[in-house]
Order: sequence, then structure tokens, then C-alpha cells
Amino acid sequence: MEAQDTLLLRRLLDVRPVAALATLHRGEPALSMVPFVLRADDHALLIHVSGLATHTRDMQEHARVSLMVMAEATPETMPQALPRVALQADARVLPREGEEYEAAKALYLARFPDAAMTFELADFSIVVLEPVSARLVAGFGRADALVGERLAAWLRSS
Repeated sequence: MEAQDTLLLRRLLDVRPVAALATLHRGEPALSMVPFVLRADDHALLIHVSGLATHTRDMQEHARVSLMVMAEATPETMPQALPRVALQADARVLPREGEEYEAAKALYLARFPDAAMTFELADFSIVVLEPVSARLVAGFGRADALVGERLAAWLRSS
């Protein structure tokens, strides 16, 4: 994959505000939509979810999830050729007290200020999604899979 493609795909994580989140629900795949923020220091993704949501309970029972971020559809691009990033990640709920929570909350609210009211609700938690692999698709015949140091290097690029 060419460098310009990998940079375009990495940028999706900075500019697209929502992702499709896939969890395992009672042994079956389940899909939902989540707003997310990419943390700069370790390139984990942060989501803020309700304990009442199925995907939250799913992540507590089975921490491995998939998350897909896709470029906006345009009339010029066939849907199958839309640039997209699919990440596999491990989910970890942040305890409400401590510096990591406060920093994550500030980062999340900087991107989604309208979410401030949900931080007042007792059933909402910040979940850290720590990427373990990625599938990058820039278009037809332009795909790559990343793990380990290649994944970490790609997440650091922007």
C-alpha cells in the first residue's frame, strides 16, 4: 500500500466522529454506532457508553471488539471502494476516579461538548479500546493488514 493511502486512512481516525462497533452478544455478532476519540499518547480509542446499552454489557463479557471507520460516501466512489479502517481492539472500562479518567473525559468533551450531560449520569462509562490489529482498505486492490510494531507505527503517523 502506498504511503499516501496509509496517511489518508490514518486521518479517518482523526476526522470521522463515529464508528461502527461490533461486539459478541450471546454468541452472535452485534453492531452499533459509537462516537469515538483517538487518544494521542497511546493511540487507543475512547468511547463513552451507557451501562444500559447491549454493547456495554457485551464488552464486559467479551473484551475483544471490532470497530470500523469509513470515509464518507461520494457519488464518484463505488461503495465497495470506500476507504475504511477496521480495527480489532481490547475493551477496558476506566474507573471513574483517577487521572486517566479525567484526562479521557476532557479529551472526549473537547470533541463532543454536547456529551457533557451524559457524564452526569451514573450508568455511563468511558471505555478504552486498545487496538491489536487493523485492516486498511484504500480502494480496490489497495489493502493491508497491520499488527504489532507496524500497527503502532501507523497509529503514530498523521
